[in-house]
Amino acid sequence: MSSQELVTLNVGGKIFTTRFSTIKQFPASRLTRMLDGKDQEFKMVGGQIFVDRDGVLFSFILDFLRTQRLLLPTDFSDYLRLQREALFYELDPLVDLLNQEHLLQPRPALVEVHFLSRNTQAFFRVFGSCSKTIEMLTGRITVFIEQPSAPTWSSSSFPPQTTLLPLPPQRPSYHDLVFQCGSDSTTDNQTGLRYVSIKPDNRKLANGTNVLGLLIDTLLMEGFHLVSTRTLSSDDKTECYSFERIKRPEALVMNKTVKPEATIIPEQSQKKK
Repeated sequence: MSSQELVTLNVGGKIFTTRFSTIKQFPASRLTRMLDGKDQEFKMVGGQIFVDRDGVLFSFILDFLRTQRLLLPTDFSDYLRLQREALFYELDPLVDLLNQEHLLQPRPALVEVHFLSRNTQAFFRVFGSCSKTIEMLTGRITVFIEQPSAPTWSSSSFPPQTTLLPLPPQRPSYHDLVFQCGSDSTTDNQTGLRYVSIKPDNRKLANGTNVLGLLIDTLLMEGFHLVSTRTLSSDDKTECYSFERIKRPEALVMNKTVKPEATIIPEQSQKKK
């Protein structure tokens, strides 16, 4: 690569070196006019083009020019100042993306686990602000119900055999799921058991405290953080575990369909024609 293909900018004291083609990504921008020598505000000083603007914010602008994507740090808050810089450089596609500020800000994903242990049974209800989290848990959690096998002619002299019927947790809505484990006393003459398995762990657990620990470990492995625990009601002693995960914003991509530059014809000249 020859030095003639590169340009060095001094933006507010910060030095940037990039290709001419990168700076001229958008022909209608002020940056293009700067390289063409058509904007007198930008001066060549010591082989560098001096730009009296914010150098820190220009690093995000240069990243946008290189990738046509806008991806900002999770703690970024200078949206208005960055938009002001985009307006100064007349980068309309970047201005349009910054108008979608609400899409760029990180949003927390919340999960609440309600746990109730009563006698030999344990009941779980999981609420999620993001339905994808509930879908993920639904795909991992399996409830196994212990059921007696059909009797055979030779089974009278042996203890009754049981099988485990796998079932998914119930989904009352897109944002919650329910399941239970432990003894199931709904049958008339015997007490069955409900086991819970949570992938990738292959164990089948009937103890509610063990299932709760495995569920908490699963959420922690998914990047959630336990933020609080409390008892919802002193009557039934339902425990509530609240989790939070900061979702990193996705990069916003500009529309690849670039509209041709329109030539604005004054109304008077149009009338003459």
